Amino acid sequence: MSSWKEHGKLFIPGPVEVFPEVLQELARPQVGHRSQQFKELYADTNRKLQQILNTKGRVWLATSSATGVWEAAARNCVAKKAVSFGNGAFSEKWGKCIQKNGKQCDIVTVDWGKAIKPELVDKTLASGDYDAMTFAHNETSTGVMSPLEEISEVMQKYPDVLFMVDAVSSMTATKIDVDRLGIDICLASVQKAFSLPPGLALFTVSDKAFEKHKIMENRGHYFDFAQFEARHLKNNTITTPPIPQIYALNLQCDRMLAEGLENRYARHVKMAEYVRGWALDNGFGLFAESGYESVTLTCLDNREKNIDVPALIKALYEKHRITLGNGYGDLKNKTFRIAHMGDMQMSDLEDLLGKIEAEI
Repeated sequence: MSSWKEHGKLFIPGPVEVFPEVLQELARPQVGHRSQQFKELYADTNRKLQQILNTKGRVWLATSSATGVWEAAARNCVAKKAVSFGNGAFSEKWGKCIQKNGKQCDIVTVDWGKAIKPELVDKTLASGDYDAMTFAHNETSTGVMSPLEEISEVMQKYPDVLFMVDAVSSMTATKIDVDRLGIDICLASVQKAFSLPPGLALFTVSDKAFEKHKIMENRGHYFDFAQFEARHLKNNTITTPPIPQIYALNLQCDRMLAEGLENRYARHVKMAEYVRGWALDNGFGLFAESGYESVTLTCLDNREKNIDVPALIKALYEKHRITLGNGYGDLKNKTFRIAHMGDMQMSDLEDLLGKIEAEI
């Protein structure tokens, strides 16, 4: 019988494995969150995040999951009506989150497994009905990565529409050039490609998005952009932050920059191609639309091969203490997901796939 105290090496799409040296940062002695030491930690971490995200603007830290930042975007950035593009469970949830915050939001969906295309964005925004749009760059439920670059080109035609991007499972694994692409809100949480324990989210905020919040009523308290900015200018956070995670985030930024961002992106592409090739060689399909496969996780289509996915997951854990991800929602057992993000290396995947072969 398994115990919560046992560690199963994680190949799920988050939380992901955290290196021992990063975990050690969580055990650092605490400092006061209004102290000079924390201000220095915040400022240093912020500078590194700006470099990694290719922005000279605001990068704010939030004590929440990225779901909290969905709500922040709804309350601070949607005045007239938003459109939320959905191609899977998480992108659709952002639209529902906006609606639950009392805002008008149309959810425009495509079939799961398909990408959000620039033509759809253009056709939808041409109506003039919207002042904000949201979409997930990388849909974690289906393993689809939509074309951010091409969509950003469309968004340039609509300067009055805020461009808000969920990069939860893509940030740091592939290049996101926040300023050049004109992204107004770009958000993520740290338990995926950052390879950190959950509990911290981060997001960029453009000048346009910041100005927008000034006309908004009922922004709430926890995610009020005015309070974020006031504290940010003092190298601080609104509420007591998870200081251990910020210690670890600072170290991870150093490690990413030491690896070299282009090297990091190339490693993720190489790992993704390896897993896709293995899947096809072993009789599985790829659930993602061809040409739009994620570089951080592969969603293997099991409908033709039809292995017993729960039995595989159980065997991997009981024999090897490996945790694998089943399909999400309606895709359970029809697919399963292998993550290849963060600090994972090719050797980890070679070991995993060898063990899966022994079971199928």
